[in-house]
Amino acid sequence: MSTHVKRAYRYRFCPTDAQAAELSRTFGCVRKVYNMALAARTEAWARQERVSYHQTSAMLTAWKKTGELAYLNEVSSVPLQQALRHLQTAFTHFFGKRAKYPRFKSRKTSRRSAEYTSSAFRFRDGKLTLAKMTEPLAVVWSRPLPEGTKPSTVTVSQDSAGRWFVSLLCDDPSVRPLPATGQAVGVDVGLDHLLTLSTGEKITNPRHERRDRAALAKAQRNLARKARGEGANRRKARLKAAKIHARIADRRRDGLHKITTRLVRENQTIVIEDLTVRNMVKNHRLARAISDAAWSEFRSMLEYKAAWYGREVIAVDRWFPSSKLCSACGTLQEAMRLNVRTWTCDCGTTHDRDVNAAHNLLAAGLAVTVCGAGVRPQRSTPDRQSATKQKPSRREP
Repeated sequence: MSTHVKRAYRYRFCPTDAQAAELSRTFGCVRKVYNMALAARTEAWARQERVSYHQTSAMLTAWKKTGELAYLNEVSSVPLQQALRHLQTAFTHFFGKRAKYPRFKSRKTSRRSAEYTSSAFRFRDGKLTLAKMTEPLAVVWSRPLPEGTKPSTVTVSQDSAGRWFVSLLCDDPSVRPLPATGQAVGVDVGLDHLLTLSTGEKITNPRHERRDRAALAKAQRNLARKARGEGANRRKARLKAAKIHARIADRRRDGLHKITTRLVRENQTIVIEDLTVRNMVKNHRLARAISDAAWSEFRSMLEYKAAWYGREVIAVDRWFPSSKLCSACGTLQEAMRLNVRTWTCDCGTTHDRDVNAAHNLLAAGLAVTVCGAGVRPQRSTPDRQSATKQKPSRREP
């Protein structure tokens, strides 16, 4: 039985000068509408009033009729409406206490993108044509779309390195649960080794940022010497630094995809540690290395791939002493410095710190399955603690 999932397929494309100008205008209009709607909702929020999506949609209609904002009629109306829907989603997450208050989009730092629904594009015979355009986009079809499916939405974006991308969202019937296996593995993340498995295998940390650190530093020094403004020299220096950043991010993402796909294919249950990376990067000595390891991205990939293919990911409480606990006898060491990579327990067992932590995570994760905890146990239980830290309550007879 196939599991229908929404899957986005992203491709590079090379727009013509007219298409690039049209898309740039669309990006600017999307940003303008989003910021104006956010300002209107913020003013209403100060008056203790709420503005809904339908009200902002009516505002957009009125804005288009003014002489100052008449240029909004020059681009497709669908991306503008989608911007209002995205703003509504941001407020929904804010009121649900899942995100901070929405922020205004910046012309320099915000992502340049526009989303088109099925009424604003035509996809026929492998050719994609957007609204307000007469020619199809020159898409580099690096892999085929699932057979018999059509995209429901198309998102066009341009990254800081100047590369153009189109992302097609469609149902993928080819995603099916993998055959069940009895394999379970504990995964301990680190910096010397990116991953250490309970099987004893250690996956080397490729340190993608360190490989290009010298070139990146040179490009950023060159950018810092350029006068601020819209000059051509500064624009070229910024683009050169952005291309190095993009190369680092591409290599990192590709490596994580390969690792997570392999773990999901080989194991039925994968146990990881629930780390708060946003707090860990506050350590300025380790922030660069932790960011380069991309532990949060690794977990996100692992979770959605496990959901696709019928696997289970268990996150053990971050305070679980996986490194200091002897996996042989269960003795807990009082203290252990980070530079201690090998230690011997009182029972006579010599442990590799990372392998021992992976063994303990696996044991704790299997215990979590017995208690019925989920992927994010500390967020789903009433007292915000995982099953590994909970104790059975004593009830009066």
